[in-house]
Amino acid sequence: MNKDHVEGTLEDVVGQAQEGYGNLADDKDSKVRGMARQAAGRAQHAYGDARDYAHQAGERARDYASHAGERVVRQVEQQPVTSLLIVGAIGYVLGLLTARR
Repeated sequence: MNKDHVEGTLEDVVGQAQEGYGNLADDKDSKVRGMARQAAGRAQHAYGDARDYAHQAGERARDYASHAGERVVRQVEQQPVTSLLIVGAIGYVLGLLTARR
């Protein structure tokens, strides 16, 4: 939960109260403003959800990259000759692609 969740929920609740007042007092302006505040609050809450999701995705990507590096090291230790041949082939192809003609 982040600041946008809290503020969005608060704005939604205040909007509901304002809409309720508008219904009780038969004040269309208050009712419409309350509905607008609810929509703004829900949008802010959804933004908070998106921020949380992006943060979690970043953490997962960082963890995956960290583990990928460990897997590469393990693979090189287990099969050094194959790893050397693969790196050599990649270097050769890159050399061909970047050579000036």
